[in-house]
Amino acid sequence: MKADRLLSIMLLLQTRGRVPAGELAERLEVSVRTVYRDVEALSAAGVPVWAERGRHGGIALLPGYRTDVTGLTADEARALFVLAAAGAHDALGLGAAISTALRKVMAALPAPHRPAAERTSERILVDPERWLRGGPAAPVELGELQRAVFADLRLELVYRHSGAARPSAYTVDPYGLVSKAGVWYLVADLDGGPRLFRADRVRSARVAQEPVRRRPGVGLPEVWAVLRERVEGLPDEVTVVARVRRSRLEMFTRIHASLLAAPPSGTDPEWAEVRLGLRAVAAARMLLAFGADVEVLDPPQARTELARAAAEVTRLYGAGPAGAPA
Repeated sequence: MKADRLLSIMLLLQTRGRVPAGELAERLEVSVRTVYRDVEALSAAGVPVWAERGRHGGIALLPGYRTDVTGLTADEARALFVLAAAGAHDALGLGAAISTALRKVMAALPAPHRPAAERTSERILVDPERWLRGGPAAPVELGELQRAVFADLRLELVYRHSGAARPSAYTVDPYGLVSKAGVWYLVADLDGGPRLFRADRVRSARVAQEPVRRRPGVGLPEVWAVLRERVEGLPDEVTVVARVRRSRLEMFTRIHASLLAAPPSGTDPEWAEVRLGLRAVAAARMLLAFGADVEVLDPPQARTELARAAAEVTRLYGAGPAGAPA
């Protein structure tokens, strides 16, 4: 786009001084002739730019000329402030440097872009460290969640918890969105207490035309710190390896998608192997819902747990209808 190219030329000249036309052409992926036409366009627009041809020539701005234009669009400015929340800078010893750099970027931004950049830094957080538990990220649509977060409105959710047979309905007060090692979460208050909602378990979301009710003086980083500590304080997950009959594999993966530690694998035409991350061995009992179409292979404790559960079911139903004479 010509306007972007003209702005790029101005910024390059402003930071580099005199630049050969050939180098500009290479950087912008255009011909030298196009560069000279762009320089003429800038000059016609009142920018004091000049070109000197020849072996030692180049293109430059008049000494002392500066433009207040940063070259950032509104979306580009927001993107910078999302990346700033990543926290990896502290590990590199650059935490203070990124803070001061962003203050400088904020000061240089065109005034209309500043509110969006500030709001993004308050409502979006990126945490690159992986949970001790949790399945692979699934594609999600963040449209309504993002709209509620930035509009400071309440959010009506239909949400399916892990292992739940049916989804539940909630009205929540969002603080923001967190990307945890590529998995998106909504951080919100439910009835005044902090809650974490995994975005790929949201069955539907609707922005309510009602102002958000956040706790005074509490922001996204503080709420996230509480929720993160709560999750990481749980016992380490148990990895359960099972085989699933391929005729039921699609239903199995749809129901237990949030527990899958890896995609189904194996070359057996009848069975596929799956790995599940469970909070406890006892949670393997839910696999009995698939009957003989699922067999747990490992660990032995999980096989024992299922055998015990199956024996309980046999005792319950083996004696005939309740109340019938023995």
